[in-house]
Amino acid sequence: MLTKTKIYLSSPHMGGTERSFVEEAFNTNWIAPLGPNVDGFENDINNYLGGNKHVAALSSGTASIHLALELLNVTRGDEVLCQSFTFSASANPIMYLGATPVFIDSEKETWNMSPELLEIAIKDRIEKYKKPKAIIAVHLYGMPYKAKEINAIAEKYNIPVVEDSAEAFGSYYFNQPCSTLGTLGILSFNGNKIITTSGGGALVAANEDYKKRAIFLSTQARDNAPHYEHSTVGYNYRMSNVLAGIGRGQMQVLDERVNARRKNFEFYKENLGKLEHIEFLEEPNGFYSNRWITCILTPSFEMREKIRLELLKDDIESRPLWKPMHVQPVFKNKLHFSNGTSEDLFDRGLCLPSGSNLTLNELERISNIISKIPNP
Repeated sequence: MLTKTKIYLSSPHMGGTERSFVEEAFNTNWIAPLGPNVDGFENDINNYLGGNKHVAALSSGTASIHLALELLNVTRGDEVLCQSFTFSASANPIMYLGATPVFIDSEKETWNMSPELLEIAIKDRIEKYKKPKAIIAVHLYGMPYKAKEINAIAEKYNIPVVEDSAEAFGSYYFNQPCSTLGTLGILSFNGNKIITTSGGGALVAANEDYKKRAIFLSTQARDNAPHYEHSTVGYNYRMSNVLAGIGRGQMQVLDERVNARRKNFEFYKENLGKLEHIEFLEEPNGFYSNRWITCILTPSFEMREKIRLELLKDDIESRPLWKPMHVQPVFKNKLHFSNGTSEDLFDRGLCLPSGSNLTLNELERISNIISKIPNP
């Protein structure tokens, strides 16, 4: 008897050439967190982003955010404005540094940081003599945030922007690649991302000094001396040459992965968009999303759960949208500027399987189950 295979939300998808880069690392004994694959991977990313950036390959996207905040001199007692509707990795590094997150809710057009609430928050904190040290804005599910508006506010108050593009490699904002829109950009290559190095991330900077400082800090901040001399605290955050080899192979298929995920979105929209109780997030003019994850909105929490549980019965993984940081237990006492948008999205929204390796049969299997659920 044939059994149905499990369908994952977003599984790794190898391109075929990764093994050759990894084997080269083994054959040449470049196993440490430096080597030709690391340099090559950084160059590949830079070339993809237009060729005028400086990229540091690191151990994770979280490490990249941590170092970005340290490069911007965020320290104990500072406040950092952070998008509330995101994964906790966007906010946790603020706490690593002893700083305090102040959470900003979303606008409905992209689900990302509300420029209006951002400025309200900045004015409030300045009035209370706590001018924020940085802004962390996130391109959620691959959809670019309103960078023009966010950057204009940031420049007005002279506050740097950490651009969390962990979910948005291959997305564009008015033809400009995501991760090149802020003061510092962040990428993630976790196993569920659009391309993966198993675990890994990158810091993207326009300023070469930022890259040099990031590499220094990510390799335990060893001073230039014949012995081990340290004048500052460092971290073990550099990407290994082996994992960078996987990344080099993945870079060769990045555009294919983006196209496949965008086709997933179009399939879902075509097959489920006619249902009155299903809504999709559309791209505003000038926005190009990699559609890392296809998300739907339902009329209610009850309907969201009904769909999720029906899919689960068929061994299909789906997941509610991110629970906002300002209602997470760990951050519940932190200041937030909210309008109810992200809480409503969390209650009604669901992430559908979106891997670039999904087959047509699997997409049909998912859509058929959702289509048969009675209209509320």
